[in-house]
Amino acid sequence: MPELSDVLPMLALLLAIGAFAGVIAGMLGVGGGIILVPAFYFAFAGLGYDSPQLMQICLATSLATIVVTSVRSVLSHNRKGAVDWDILRGWAPGIALGAVAGVVAATWLQSSTLMGVFGCLGIVIGLYLGLGRESWRLGNGMPRGARRAALSPAVGFLSVLMGIGGGSFGVPLMSLYGVPIHRAVATAAGFGVIIAVPSVAGFLLVGAPEAGRPPFTVGHVNLVAFAVVIAMTLITTPWGVRLAHAMDPRPLKRVFAVFLVVVALNMLREAWLV
Repeated sequence: MPELSDVLPMLALLLAIGAFAGVIAGMLGVGGGIILVPAFYFAFAGLGYDSPQLMQICLATSLATIVVTSVRSVLSHNRKGAVDWDILRGWAPGIALGAVAGVVAATWLQSSTLMGVFGCLGIVIGLYLGLGRESWRLGNGMPRGARRAALSPAVGFLSVLMGIGGGSFGVPLMSLYGVPIHRAVATAAGFGVIIAVPSVAGFLLVGAPEAGRPPFTVGHVNLVAFAVVIAMTLITTPWGVRLAHAMDPRPLKRVFAVFLVVVALNMLREAWLV
């Protein structure tokens, strides 16, 4: 049983992380995983946990929170008729297959490699958030056939390697193919469920080495971080939504894009130093 003096600093940091992730998710509509993974990593590392699979623990714990938040989100959007079930059904098998492959790859890769992947893809997502235009198009309908067979596993695979849900890749992809933004956001919540459920099941079954891992970690999922973040996001996400309605979110999105690029660059620096 860990000492209370070890748990309390972790708990305090996780409360702050969950509160911040909830506000940003509610305000800007971005998935919490893009915030949680680096926050978990720097918090756990700063507290002295040096597991060789620390990055995997961060990815798995982030994905565990996404199971809950994505299910809530897709049910809420579905009540408003916003989920495009045709897209979801067509893309689900490939996304799920890619997610399972992502778990296999993540458990074999070194933490430094996963940090490098997160850093590179985080820069791409940050640049799209900051510079992307609603008018950009790759087509007037979601890809089918061979293109869907290639793209759908890639969405699941890359999302697991970053510990994120369906929003960061799914929303830009659907927007580029002409899906209205409200339907893209709603349907991407379904992508998040399809990504998170099989990947978390896999991460729970594959145990992390006990040495250096944070307390109360089962498989690769830290239960304390999962519970605290879920509780805090339930409280603070509505605050972010109210702030979004009270001000213009576009300049805030650009500020967050810069923040994300800085975080991603820091992850690349850490990957280089590890």
